[in-house]
Amino acid sequence: MIERDFISQKTKEFYIKQYVESKLKGAGISQIKLKKIPLGEKIIIYASRPSLIVGSKGANIRDLTRVLKQDFKLENPQIEINEVKNPYLDAAIVADRIAGSLERFGSARFKSIGHKIMENVMKSGALGIELLISGKIPGARAKSWRFYQGYLKKCGEIATSGVLKAKTAALLKTGIIGVQVSIMPPGIVLPDHVEIKKELDQVVEETPLVGSVPKDSSTEGKESKRKKTGEKAEKSEKKKAPKKKEIKVEEEKTAKMDEAVENKVNDSQEVEDKV
Repeated sequence: MIERDFISQKTKEFYIKQYVESKLKGAGISQIKLKKIPLGEKIIIYASRPSLIVGSKGANIRDLTRVLKQDFKLENPQIEINEVKNPYLDAAIVADRIAGSLERFGSARFKSIGHKIMENVMKSGALGIELLISGKIPGARAKSWRFYQGYLKKCGEIATSGVLKAKTAALLKTGIIGVQVSIMPPGIVLPDHVEIKKELDQVVEETPLVGSVPKDSSTEGKESKRKKTGEKAEKSEKKKAPKKKEIKVEEEKTAKMDEAVENKVNDSQEVEDKV
């Protein structure tokens, strides 16, 4: 019984989503969520054009709530609309735009449509995109065309959980054309991504030894000044030492000269006395 209730609930949600998407086809619907709340059921619609969902004075929302009550037997359905900020980074909206442009302009211009969509998606900041368009384009034989740009993961956990995927179909005169979109959004962290950090100038601080008393800045400045003054005094004394020696030598020379002169004068006086 529990399994039957679960399956019936999921099938009911699927039919509700299918009806809302068909009713609001040109509104650019990204996804639809259903939640159980105490007051009833809450239907959250994410779309790129919320004004088309609301309609003139809320006419579309009133029609939706009436149909959900009568056909799907919901007690109190409450519809909430959220706007998608960047529609080109949503795979479902991009697939709907490709299908709409193919239905409008035909299969002859599928290449220009694909390249233009890729350019807009990459300008929005996506890391990579892949478009698969399959069907009777441009001739009568069915083919599949692949458009890709940027970087896209094909395997691993990121390929299943990180890459955004969506499928839709465009109904043309020649037949049905399938559109498959895969977008790698910006900001996704890859497992093989490596960041190289720049080297910063690290300031090495002196750590005091165990048992030593840290010195104050004032005492360190005084000691450095004392050392500098002591070194200057030693240098000045070394420079003055040779000058003192030279003065002593000169004084000795003058004393010897004076003695010689006095001896000569004494000799001359003795000669005069004898005469």
